[in-house]
Amino acid sequence: MGSDALALVELTSVARGYRVVDALVKKAPVKVLEANLVEPGVFLILFTGGVAEVEEAFNEAVEVAEDSLRDQMFLPLVHEAVVPALGGHQDCQEVDALGILEGRLISSTLQACDRALKDSRVALAGIRITPALGGKAFFVVHGPQHDVEAAISAATGILMERGSLVRSELIARPHEDFLRLVLRPAPFQVES
Repeated sequence: MGSDALALVELTSVARGYRVVDALVKKAPVKVLEANLVEPGVFLILFTGGVAEVEEAFNEAVEVAEDSLRDQMFLPLVHEAVVPALGGHQDCQEVDALGILEGRLISSTLQACDRALKDSRVALAGIRITPALGGKAFFVVHGPQHDVEAAISAATGILMERGSLVRSELIARPHEDFLRLVLRPAPFQVES
Protein backbone atom coordinates (compact mmCIF):
# COMPACT_ATOMS: atom_id res chain seq x y z
CA MET A 1 0.00 0.00 0.00
CA GLY A 2 1.46 3.37 -1.01
CA SER A 3 1.66 6.45 1.15
CA ASP A 4 0.38 9.07 -1.23
CA ALA A 5 -1.83 10.74 1.37
CA LEU A 6 -1.88 11.20 5.12
CA ALA A 7 -4.89 11.95 7.28
CA LEU A 8 -5.44 12.72 10.94
CA VAL A 9 -8.54 12.85 13.06
CA GLU A 10 -8.47 13.91 16.71
CA LEU A 11 -11.42 13.24 18.98
CA THR A 12 -12.42 14.18 22.51
CA SER A 13 -13.72 10.66 23.21
CA VAL A 14 -11.75 7.43 23.35
CA ALA A 15 -14.88 5.31 22.87
CA ARG A 16 -15.94 7.28 19.78
CA GLY A 17 -12.34 7.18 18.58
CA TYR A 18 -12.37 3.39 18.41
CA ARG A 19 -15.72 3.48 16.60
CA VAL A 20 -14.21 5.91 14.08
CA VAL A 21 -11.20 3.61 13.52
CA ASP A 22 -13.52 0.70 12.78
CA ALA A 23 -15.63 2.79 10.42
CA LEU A 24 -12.75 4.23 8.42
CA VAL A 25 -11.01 0.88 7.84
CA LYS A 26 -14.32 -0.63 6.73
CA LYS A 27 -14.84 2.25 4.30
CA ALA A 28 -11.54 2.05 2.37
CA PRO A 29 -8.26 0.10 2.32
CA VAL A 30 -5.97 2.39 4.32
CA LYS A 31 -3.15 1.72 6.77
CA VAL A 32 -3.75 3.00 10.30
CA LEU A 33 -0.40 4.23 11.59
CA GLU A 34 -1.64 5.07 15.07
CA ALA A 35 -4.84 5.14 17.10
CA ASN A 36 -4.03 6.24 20.62
CA LEU A 37 -4.25 8.92 23.30
CA VAL A 38 -1.94 11.91 22.74
CA GLU A 39 -3.02 13.84 25.82
CA PRO A 40 -5.64 13.29 28.49
CA GLY A 41 -8.94 12.91 26.72
CA VAL A 42 -7.63 13.40 23.17
CA PHE A 43 -7.64 10.37 20.89
CA LEU A 44 -5.54 10.61 17.71
CA ILE A 45 -6.00 8.55 14.56
CA LEU A 46 -3.34 8.76 11.83
CA PHE A 47 -3.71 6.82 8.59
CA THR A 48 -2.16 6.67 5.15
CA GLY A 49 -2.63 5.14 1.70
CA GLY A 50 -3.64 6.15 -1.78
CA VAL A 51 -5.18 9.60 -2.17
CA ALA A 52 -8.69 8.42 -3.13
CA GLU A 53 -8.78 5.75 -0.41
CA VAL A 54 -7.53 8.08 2.31
CA GLU A 55 -9.99 10.78 1.27
CA GLU A 56 -12.88 8.29 1.38
CA ALA A 57 -11.83 6.96 4.81
CA PHE A 58 -11.21 10.51 6.08
CA ASN A 59 -14.70 11.69 5.07
CA GLU A 60 -16.20 8.66 6.82
CA ALA A 61 -14.12 9.31 9.95
CA VAL A 62 -15.20 12.96 10.16
CA GLU A 63 -18.85 11.97 9.69
CA VAL A 64 -18.77 9.24 12.35
CA ALA A 65 -16.82 11.45 14.78
CA GLU A 66 -19.76 13.89 14.95
CA ASP A 67 -19.50 16.21 17.98
CA SER A 68 -16.39 14.40 19.29
CA LEU A 69 -14.26 15.83 16.47
CA ARG A 70 -11.49 18.07 17.87
CA ASP A 71 -9.20 18.49 14.84
CA GLN A 72 -8.74 17.05 11.35
CA MET A 73 -6.27 17.02 8.50
CA PHE A 74 -6.25 15.52 5.01
CA LEU A 75 -2.90 15.86 3.28
CA PRO A 76 -2.94 14.50 -0.30
CA LEU A 77 0.41 13.95 -2.00
CA VAL A 78 2.29 14.08 1.29
CA HIS A 79 6.08 14.46 1.01
CA GLU A 80 7.73 11.03 0.82
CA ALA A 81 9.79 11.56 4.03
CA VAL A 82 6.85 12.29 6.36
CA VAL A 83 5.29 8.84 6.81
CA PRO A 84 8.63 7.05 7.42
CA ALA A 85 9.56 9.75 9.97
CA LEU A 86 6.30 9.09 11.81
CA GLY A 87 7.49 5.50 12.09
CA GLY A 88 10.70 6.61 13.77
CA HIS A 89 12.96 6.80 10.69
CA GLN A 90 15.63 9.43 11.16
CA ASP A 91 17.92 11.03 8.63
CA CYS A 92 20.82 13.07 9.92
CA GLN A 93 24.11 12.98 8.06
CA GLU A 94 26.72 15.75 8.10
CA VAL A 95 24.56 18.44 9.66
CA ASP A 96 25.37 22.07 8.82
CA ALA A 97 22.26 23.51 10.47
CA LEU A 98 19.13 22.28 12.20
CA GLY A 99 15.68 23.79 12.18
CA ILE A 100 13.35 22.78 15.01
CA LEU A 101 9.68 23.71 14.64
CA GLU A 102 7.08 23.19 17.36
CA GLY A 103 3.34 23.49 16.91
CA ARG A 104 0.35 23.49 19.28
CA LEU A 105 -1.65 21.19 17.01
CA ILE A 106 -0.41 17.94 15.51
CA SER A 107 -2.34 18.53 12.29
CA SER A 108 -0.86 21.94 11.55
CA THR A 109 2.62 20.74 12.54
CA LEU A 110 2.38 17.89 10.01
CA GLN A 111 1.16 20.33 7.36
CA ALA A 112 4.04 22.69 8.19
CA CYS A 113 6.52 19.83 7.94
CA ASP A 114 5.16 18.81 4.54
CA ARG A 115 5.36 22.42 3.29
CA ALA A 116 8.92 22.91 4.63
CA LEU A 117 10.11 19.78 2.82
CA LYS A 118 8.39 20.74 -0.43
CA ASP A 119 9.51 24.39 -0.41
CA SER A 120 13.19 23.93 0.49
CA ARG A 121 16.12 21.60 0.01
CA VAL A 122 16.32 20.11 3.49
CA ALA A 123 16.12 16.61 4.91
CA LEU A 124 13.70 15.58 7.61
CA ALA A 125 15.65 14.44 10.67
CA GLY A 126 12.51 13.36 12.55
CA ILE A 127 8.99 14.10 13.76
CA ARG A 128 7.82 13.73 17.35
CA ILE A 129 4.24 13.20 18.45
CA THR A 130 4.19 12.06 22.05
CA PRO A 131 1.73 11.94 24.93
CA ALA A 132 4.26 13.93 26.98
CA LEU A 133 3.85 16.91 24.64
CA GLY A 134 0.21 17.47 25.61
CA GLY A 135 -1.10 17.20 22.06
CA LYS A 136 1.70 19.28 20.53
CA ALA A 137 4.24 18.08 17.98
CA PHE A 138 7.60 19.11 16.62
CA PHE A 139 9.88 18.23 13.74
CA VAL A 140 13.53 18.71 12.92
CA VAL A 141 15.00 19.43 9.49
CA HIS A 142 18.63 19.78 8.47
CA GLY A 143 20.73 20.98 5.59
CA PRO A 144 22.76 24.00 4.56
CA GLN A 145 21.86 26.97 6.75
CA HIS A 146 20.19 28.99 3.98
CA ASP A 147 17.97 26.02 3.10
CA VAL A 148 17.06 25.45 6.76
CA GLU A 149 16.15 29.14 7.02
CA ALA A 150 13.85 28.72 3.99
CA ALA A 151 12.26 25.63 5.57
CA ILE A 152 11.67 27.49 8.84
CA SER A 153 10.07 30.36 6.93
CA ALA A 154 7.74 28.04 5.03
CA ALA A 155 6.79 26.07 8.14
CA THR A 156 6.25 29.08 10.41
CA GLY A 157 3.95 30.57 7.79
CA ILE A 158 1.66 27.51 7.99
CA LEU A 159 1.83 27.35 11.79
CA MET A 160 1.11 31.07 12.21
CA GLU A 161 -1.78 30.89 9.74
CA ARG A 162 -3.36 28.17 11.91
CA GLY A 163 -2.51 29.98 15.19
CA SER A 164 -0.39 26.99 16.14
CA LEU A 165 3.22 28.21 16.26
CA VAL A 166 4.88 27.56 19.60
CA ARG A 167 8.46 28.28 18.55
CA SER A 168 11.01 27.77 15.82
CA GLU A 169 14.75 27.57 16.35
CA LEU A 170 17.76 27.51 14.04
CA ILE A 171 20.89 25.81 15.36
CA ALA A 172 23.96 26.35 13.21
CA ARG A 173 26.76 23.78 13.30
CA PRO A 174 25.24 21.63 16.07
CA HIS A 175 27.65 19.73 18.29
CA GLU A 176 27.78 15.94 17.82
CA ASP A 177 26.78 15.33 21.47
CA PHE A 178 23.75 17.58 21.02
CA LEU A 179 22.66 15.65 17.91
CA ARG A 180 22.53 12.41 19.89
CA LEU A 181 20.12 14.03 22.35
CA VAL A 182 17.75 15.76 19.97
CA LEU A 183 17.42 12.83 17.59
CA ARG A 184 17.20 9.91 20.00
CA PRO A 185 14.37 7.42 19.37
CA ALA A 186 10.88 8.74 20.02
CA PRO A 187 8.95 7.29 22.94
CA PHE A 188 5.75 7.23 20.82
CA GLN A 189 6.20 5.48 17.50
CA VAL A 190 3.91 4.42 14.71
CA GLU A 191 4.61 1.59 12.32
CA SER A 192 6.03 2.66 9.00
